[in-house]
Amino acid sequence: MADKLRILYASPEVVPFAKTGGLADVAGALPYALAALGHEVCVLMPRYAALYDAKFPLSASPMSPFTVPVAQRTEPVEMFELDKRKPVRFVFISHEGFFRRPELYRDPDTGQDWADNDERFTFFARAVLEWSKRADFCPDIIHVNDWQAALIPAYLKTTYAGHEFFARTRTVLTIHNLAYHGQFPGERFSVLNLNPALFAPMLSFEFYGKVNFLKAGICHADKINTVSETYSREIPSGPELGCGLEGVLKDRSADLYGILNGIDYEVWNPEKDPLIPVKYSPANPEGKKKNKEALMEECGFKLSRRELPLLGVISRLDDQKGFDLIAEIAERLFDRDLMFVLLGTGDKKYHDLFEDLRAKYPDKIQVFLTFDNRLAHLIEAGADMFLMPSRYEPCGLNQLYSLKYGTVPIVRRTGGLADTVEDANIERGTGTGFVFDEYSGEALLAAIDGALAAFGIPSRWQKLMENGMRQDFSWAVSAAKYDRLYQAAMAS
Repeated sequence: MADKLRILYASPEVVPFAKTGGLADVAGALPYALAALGHEVCVLMPRYAALYDAKFPLSASPMSPFTVPVAQRTEPVEMFELDKRKPVRFVFISHEGFFRRPELYRDPDTGQDWADNDERFTFFARAVLEWSKRADFCPDIIHVNDWQAALIPAYLKTTYAGHEFFARTRTVLTIHNLAYHGQFPGERFSVLNLNPALFAPMLSFEFYGKVNFLKAGICHADKINTVSETYSREIPSGPELGCGLEGVLKDRSADLYGILNGIDYEVWNPEKDPLIPVKYSPANPEGKKKNKEALMEECGFKLSRRELPLLGVISRLDDQKGFDLIAEIAERLFDRDLMFVLLGTGDKKYHDLFEDLRAKYPDKIQVFLTFDNRLAHLIEAGADMFLMPSRYEPCGLNQLYSLKYGTVPIVRRTGGLADTVEDANIERGTGTGFVFDEYSGEALLAAIDGALAAFGIPSRWQKLMENGMRQDFSWAVSAAKYDRLYQAAMAS
């Protein structure tokens, strides 16, 4: 590490306080890894409804309440801090009207995004910067995550341009999933309280007549990164994965980096996992069989079928995750001698599909249409194989968990899946999983058949499991790369 930095880490969600996806896991782990490198790290996020629970010991900031401008008016801000301030400081931006709601981004009554999400996260961005000044927390780096925080670099280059307090501050924007832009009607640009001249075709805030928060962040951040190296190369390459922003990203290619997410081996590790029945390790893998039996019992599968391969899936149920491919091959797949367990929620068409399949193949398929952390750990520990046939995957975390748990991944070669799973050569005893290229049901089925064939050779399957369990995707590795990115930003 070259220099100790003061880092303000702004994220719309952070484990264990609030989570809708992998961003929260990253935001809950990376700050600690950065602090371990000697940096001073402060995390800012909204105070959502869950953060009114007594299990989170928060104290009101002694700082006087203040206001920030949103949509031609001002809104009051209150600040709270987690009582435990080391090694990472956590600060929460409180506004009951904006953030004390039953879900983070979506109205559960309508299934649609909250209509005022632009106001909510404009407020968040301005409150982060105003708190930084009032708390005299002068950051070297402001690290922002996804569209919900992407206005922060834009404000620094517009409203706060020339402000002495931020003269040395540099910004890094992490794109966790380019598909989510934070896009709003053009007439809503006034919400941002910026000069109307900034909203014009081809300028940083405008995207086909709409306001685009993520585009603004990409244009104004000093450095940008995605959460895998392959994804950073894929998204500027064309419209399929560029989501309309490929031209903007290509223009910023000199400042675009890929840094693979890490995982927390204190949480996801079969040698110490308190949520699984039997612990195990590469040196002592027998416990995995006991976890498989426990998972089978939970699924209602007969233990007499324990020698059959058990495939696991933990996912959001939508097309991006490759469920259209699974639907395409479902009848042929479940004619094979195997078992299958799925945990997740998503599109109703896939809820209906898997409920129908469970009714048709009750001895082979079990479906849990929910989120259950304990069960997620049991599936990782008890399944033999893990299925991730994604159309695109910025990083992916479950394949990393699966490798650690000796659960052999079957993945498509895209994004972070390409960077983390090495295609198996069973004869040579190399590789960590089964990888296919073409986005088609036939290619997926061929990869599954390759895995099923290898499973029938126990000694070689055991070698494949051990190869995966010995991989190192710890946050220490990733944090060192972020450190180098910060230093590059400071030098820019």
